[in-house]
Amino acid sequence: MSTSTAAPPTLSRTLRLPSLVIFGLAYLTPLIVLGIFGVIASETGGASASAYLFALIAMLFTANSYGRMAAAFPVAGSAYTYVRRTIDGRIGFLVGWATMLDYLFLPMVIWLIGGSYLQAQFPGVPMPVWILGFILITTVLNIIGIKVADRVNLVLMSFQILVIVFFVVLSFADVVRADGAGGLFSATPFTGVDAGIAGIAGGAAIAAYSFLGFDAVTTLTEETVEPRRTVPRAIMLIALIGGGIFVVVSYAVQLVHPGGVFENSDAAAFEIANRIGGAFFGAVFLAALVIAQFTSGIAAQAAGSRLLYAMGRDGVLPRAFFGRLNARFRTPVLSILAIAAVGLIAIFMDVTTSTSFINFGAFLAFIMVNLSVIVHWARERREGRALSPLLYVVCPAIGMVVVAYLLVQLDVNALTLGSIWLGIGVVILAITTRGFRRQPPELALDEAE
Repeated sequence: MSTSTAAPPTLSRTLRLPSLVIFGLAYLTPLIVLGIFGVIASETGGASASAYLFALIAMLFTANSYGRMAAAFPVAGSAYTYVRRTIDGRIGFLVGWATMLDYLFLPMVIWLIGGSYLQAQFPGVPMPVWILGFILITTVLNIIGIKVADRVNLVLMSFQILVIVFFVVLSFADVVRADGAGGLFSATPFTGVDAGIAGIAGGAAIAAYSFLGFDAVTTLTEETVEPRRTVPRAIMLIALIGGGIFVVVSYAVQLVHPGGVFENSDAAAFEIANRIGGAFFGAVFLAALVIAQFTSGIAAQAAGSRLLYAMGRDGVLPRAFFGRLNARFRTPVLSILAIAAVGLIAIFMDVTTSTSFINFGAFLAFIMVNLSVIVHWARERREGRALSPLLYVVCPAIGMVVVAYLLVQLDVNALTLGSIWLGIGVVILAITTRGFRRQPPELALDEAE
């Protein structure tokens, strides 16, 4: 009697460049530029377009580094994989642990914000109902498969972009009515009314948060067709397209409302939406914000589950739970459910508290990926393979300095909570490696061609 052992399920390669770009833009949530417009305009004294332009330039350096690493190591895991492959497995573990702050808790924040919008519109419905609805729908879509989530993302992103286009067109129309066509050409959105260099720099640090997630597509490397070529291109396109949207939208809205003084800076975009399009467009804008949070939640949960899967497959997290794929759907179902379980914490938290520490891990990962590129360049050079010093040394070095500056701009709560989380990771690493004397367990990964 013969027996055969079925091959374990693997991630399915179905994603091409357009799908990756849409996935990344969904993670960025382009509509967030309107959600936090008032905050950045207040910080910069009305120079929000400059803040986003500076943030775009800064993020492109780090996007270049992610692209270089994605081409060199086309496997799931993102910053965690890049650091452990180039620098050291123990440091890679700590980077992966820190990154989990972003990947684990960002979906929770997204669902919480979406629930807050809906409860404000429908106060009779308890907040937990909205949060549970967000979690249930996104979890089911991600379990069924990335291809289904990809199609849903396309539809929802199309609506989100449509609302952004209408917002910009209505803003320009409002300016023409008030000041004529000449009013469309102004340096005020870049110079501000009473802006200073310090204010614009502070605004750029806030605006950089809008770019968090451009790197998320690296977690889908093993589900991408021709990843060595496709993923780096997708990363740069996401940063460029997202940044371009942020600059254009902030420019248009800043023309409508010069300066940074608002009755309520947190709700500035709602005030402007009602001004340029009336109550109906204000309602449409609110719906778009909610849908944007839903779309971003799909992308964030998918990316987070792939990070947990990569760490589980390496044996750094319990392999039996996190390192398994569902045989039917070929997705990391248990990792997806783990993200959903973390999202339930949103029922007991508010937006301010929940967003105070997710950026710590992201900025730390950015710094280490930039460093990984430089280390990779030095290693390749020693082995006789020449890589561009500009792309592999100069650009990553600039990226490290810029992101380090953004890291120290985080508030005390973010730095404190982030440091505590990192400290817990150090303890776990010490136990796993018997006092740091050996490397964390690693499963050999087949690199994609």
